[in-house]
Amino acid sequence: MKLSSSTISLYSTLIPRAVLALTLVVFSLASHTVLAAETTKTPSIQSTLASTPSATSMTASLGCACNEAANLEPAPSLASRKGSLRPATWSDLSGLDAKAVLAPMWQSFNFGCVALRSDPIWSEICSSAATLNDDNNQEARLDFLKTHFSPWQAVGSEGQVDGLATGYYEPILHGSRKADARYRIPLYSKPDDLLTVELESIVPELKGRRVRGRLEGNRVIPYYSRADIEQDTPNSLKGREIVWIDDPVEVFFLHIQGSGRVELAEGGGMHVGYADQNGQPFRSVARLLIERGVLSVEQATLQGIKAWALSHPDLVAEFLQANPSYVFFRELPGELPGPLGTLGTPLIGEGSVAVDARIIPLGVPVFVDTTFPLSQQAFKRFAMAQDTGGAINGSVRVDYFWGLGEAALAQAGRMRQKLKLWALLPNGTHAESGSLVRETVPLIPGEAQR
Repeated sequence: MKLSSSTISLYSTLIPRAVLALTLVVFSLASHTVLAAETTKTPSIQSTLASTPSATSMTASLGCACNEAANLEPAPSLASRKGSLRPATWSDLSGLDAKAVLAPMWQSFNFGCVALRSDPIWSEICSSAATLNDDNNQEARLDFLKTHFSPWQAVGSEGQVDGLATGYYEPILHGSRKADARYRIPLYSKPDDLLTVELESIVPELKGRRVRGRLEGNRVIPYYSRADIEQDTPNSLKGREIVWIDDPVEVFFLHIQGSGRVELAEGGGMHVGYADQNGQPFRSVARLLIERGVLSVEQATLQGIKAWALSHPDLVAEFLQANPSYVFFRELPGELPGPLGTLGTPLIGEGSVAVDARIIPLGVPVFVDTTFPLSQQAFKRFAMAQDTGGAINGSVRVDYFWGLGEAALAQAGRMRQKLKLWALLPNGTHAESGSLVRETVPLIPGEAQR
């Protein structure tokens, strides 16, 4: 959240402005909890989504978009290190045909239009797209994309065009609204004492940077870690339980995925989504298991980690608590077709991806040129850039959303593939720090635009 002027005034009475600014910066550097250049959320889609906040994806497993926080760096330096987009031509998209325009992608496109249609850049595009919703005419939709968009290739900071594609999914958990001997692992809503400070409100040069923590007297200190919360529940979290889950490992991976569906013992179900995070750095359990020789790199998939946990229940808490990052949730409207992404729209399985929104504007189509998980079979598809993740850093990087349940897990948990990526920007625009800007001087294909 962004601090209101009254809140800032309150803190200013406790701590001099310069001291507070210095405290926050030092705190962020020490704990590595700044979420660099986080994108301002677009208003969520109409009707049921109108009053529902957007979610941030905290995704997948070893080769996935876990919520690893970025270090605090000046924005220009950070952007240049993460890569850029350069103008391309449609002929540069190798192997492109109408089969790449799947129905889920078009469904995601329509959800994005509900969120973006008030933007003058998008209004005409979205009006034209609505004429193609009656049937699944892939040829017509490909022609539409070629007519209204221009491809820009994602390139790394040193001009490299190869990157990484991983996958994430929406898990199904089992829970109850009441705790008992079986359902004992809580999902907490965002606590009142979690302090999120937009550093720009104190130091303008730190635009887009934020820190999380809590106040202890007149000091800003790191918020409770996973171990703190699980070993001795802070008073601020007592009574904040949304639902109780039966499996600590499933809860841990829900924290990484960021959203899921819970089948309730009382009957029916509920949809939960990311509300906030404790600001602690993410530590990869997969990496820890590999470093200690418990699992090989090949075994350390999401499925492999779950299998290890089932056979070593006495070691689970130690390994899970080695990751201090902790996520808070909220209950979402049950009629949503998918979890909410950062854009504020439902994510559609095989139609949405998470990207680095500091480079690729949220809401644009992207062309993903990769291979199927654990395969050399070509995987060339359009998807909509509608989500982000803390470990999705860099221009040539996506996390592909596979959808709900075990079938999606089978793909997402094993996906770690070589990637080439193009962003489709509306004609006459380019991207500046993840925002669409109208062109004043046409750019030449091959020139990089950050």
